[in-house]
Amino acid sequence: MGTLHYGAPSVGFPLDDRVLAHLELVITAKLRRQESLSFAVVDEKTDRRQSVWISPVTPLRFEYDAPMPEINRLWLQELIDTANSPGGLRVIPEPEIPASR
Repeated sequence: MGTLHYGAPSVGFPLDDRVLAHLELVITAKLRRQESLSFAVVDEKTDRRQSVWISPVTPLRFEYDAPMPEINRLWLQELIDTANSPGGLRVIPEPEIPASR
């Protein structure tokens, strides 16, 4: 279980390392282009939803408990699509990678 640390003082959002790795790639790509984005996190236990505004001046830190996982490019593209949508970035289920024939 990793943590996305947001803001100063830092607020931590616990996320699965695999999810966090994909989110990091999406968020850093947006910030590299000086683009801001909305990011919504839903606590699956309580259904509590939090939304934060991430901008190039927002302090962020990605903390992992495990090595970098393999990246699912299909999921990465779907997350990018959500980040570019009016609703903003949110965690969506990881699609299965189609088996090669």
